Amino acid sequence: MNHGTSALDHPVDDDLTRPFPGASPYDTYVHASVLNTLQHPLTEAPDEMGFLVTTQVMELWFTLIVHEWRTAKVAFAKDDPAAAMDALTRSRRALTALNGAWAPIAALTPAQFNGFRAAFGRASGFQSAMYRHLEFLLGDKSAGLLRAHRGDPAVHEALGETYREPSLYDEVLAHLHRQGLPVPRHVLERDVTRPYTSDPGVVATWRHVYAGPQHHPHLALGELLTDIAELVTRWRFEHVLVVRRAMGGKAGSAGSAGLAWLERRAARPVFPELWEVRGDL
Repeated sequence: MNHGTSALDHPVDDDLTRPFPGASPYDTYVHASVLNTLQHPLTEAPDEMGFLVTTQVMELWFTLIVHEWRTAKVAFAKDDPAAAMDALTRSRRALTALNGAWAPIAALTPAQFNGFRAAFGRASGFQSAMYRHLEFLLGDKSAGLLRAHRGDPAVHEALGETYREPSLYDEVLAHLHRQGLPVPRHVLERDVTRPYTSDPGVVATWRHVYAGPQHHPHLALGELLTDIAELVTRWRFEHVLVVRRAMGGKAGSAGSAGLAWLERRAARPVFPELWEVRGDL
C-alpha cells in the first residue's frame, strides 16, 4: 500500500487559485516583479549575481534605517521619547539584518572577485547616496562627499537637506537638555554641518545619567544608542574584512584608497561620549 500523499489529499482553497484580473495584490503592494528585474550582471562570473543582490539588499536596509532614524529625530524634537525609542529599537533590528547581509559575499577570494570587478568600472560603495544619508544622520558630515553628488540634482538636494539639518545625536542632546540635563550650550549651538566630535561636557552629561538610578529612562536611551553605535561599527569593520579578503590593499574603484579608506572610516567613533563615559564609572 502506498502511504505517500498526493496533491488531491490537500485541496487548495479556491480563493488561492482564482486568476487575478491583473498583477497579483502581492505584487501590486511589494513590487516584487520590479525588484526581480533589477539584477543585470555584466559578466559570466558566477559570483557577480550574489554581489549585485547583496549590494541591492543593503541599499534597502539603508533606506529603512534612515527612515527609522528620521522618525526618531522628529520624536526627540517633540520630546516624545517613547516614540523615539520605538523607532530606534526598530532600527536596531534592521541594523542586525544589515550586518547579516554580508554573508553571501563574505568569503570571496581574489580570483572570484576579479572575475567581475572590472565590470563595475568607476562604481564604488562610497557613492551610495542612501548610505551617505545614514552617515550624515549619525553626525558624520562631509561637504566633500555631498559635493560628489552634484551631478544628480534631486539626489544632491535631498542629501543636502540631511547635511544641513541636525543629526540624530544632535536631537538626542537637545532633548536631554530640555529634560534638565547639563548639555553644554556650545554643543547645542554648534554648526551642525560640521562632523560631530566628542565633547567633555557631553561626557559629563552621560556620566550624570549613568551614575544615577539603573532603571532611569535616560540610561535605557544611552544603552540603545550604544547598541546602534556598536552595530554600525560592526558593519564598517565587516566591510573592511570583506574587502581585505577579496582584494587586499589594492586601490579601490573610482579612485578611492580602498582598504585604507575603509579602515579610517571604520575607526571613526559613533556617539563617542557613550564609549568614553564607561571609563569614568
